[in-house]
Amino acid sequence: MNSILLTSLVLFGISSFFFGKSRIKKIATSGSFRPKALPHFYGYYQALWCALPAFLILILWTILEPIVVKNLIENKLQLSSINELTKNELNLIYSQIVSLAQGNFSGQVTEAIKSGALTYKNLLSISHGAKAVLFFCAIIATSLFAYNKINKNVHARDGVEKIFTTVLFLSSVAAILTTAGIIFSLLFETIQFFTKINPLDFFFGLGWSPQKAFVSDPTNLTPQEAKDLAEAFGAVPLFAGTAFIAFIAMCVAVPVGLFSGIYLAEYANYRQRKWGKPIIEILAGVPTVVYGFFAALTVGPFFRVIGESLGLEV
Repeated sequence: MNSILLTSLVLFGISSFFFGKSRIKKIATSGSFRPKALPHFYGYYQALWCALPAFLILILWTILEPIVVKNLIENKLQLSSINELTKNELNLIYSQIVSLAQGNFSGQVTEAIKSGALTYKNLLSISHGAKAVLFFCAIIATSLFAYNKINKNVHARDGVEKIFTTVLFLSSVAAILTTAGIIFSLLFETIQFFTKINPLDFFFGLGWSPQKAFVSDPTNLTPQEAKDLAEAFGAVPLFAGTAFIAFIAMCVAVPVGLFSGIYLAEYANYRQRKWGKPIIEILAGVPTVVYGFFAALTVGPFFRVIGESLGLEV
């Protein structure tokens, strides 16, 4: 559904661009005046007014739709249940309802799950229909508004730049809020962790076995369980492993990187430098986790096969 709407949005946006561009040309020709911006800015102005409101509606609807549907179904389950259901029970039943509605449920189908799946399908059908109607109404309304607004007094370039400035500002705010959320989340979890684990045991412990922390009753530990818990989160092996891996990586990266730089700066001709320098800069811009993931999927199994062929355990 969303893919169809997005495709329609792109097509309407492209059409609006040409409509806006042709309108200002027609007005300028008939009125014999010079537009305050180049014609393509009026096209951008028309296209942005056409696409952005509908795109925002699509995003908000996609985010809120599952939340609203889930709340409606959970309320229905609570009303139809004799005993009040807990949050975990509601989540379990709702996941079963969704699985049944999508055709992926293989368990026992109760009447409540069957009824919930039917309600789920009906709600999604109503939601998708309403979303499509509102989406296309927004496109038509904003397109007509922008089309009628284009005249000799409109400075389209200022309008386009203002829209882009707003979008960039909101993107910056979102990035800042996301970073702040990550920091506060890590800080909260860290505080929670160190309320249960002594920081000295963590920073100077020599054993890393988190599975030891899974005990039946953490509030009533035996002396042995308490000792295992204290020794389960020693970070020294992690630090040592990280330093060892970094040392091996530096042994490979420093000579290769240093000699590559010397070659490009001192010995490579213009053509080699023209192609080599951008390629190296692109490779440097790729996050290291991508290289690590690639190595784990390809290089690791390759060396494992070579080691097995030589009788070595890699």
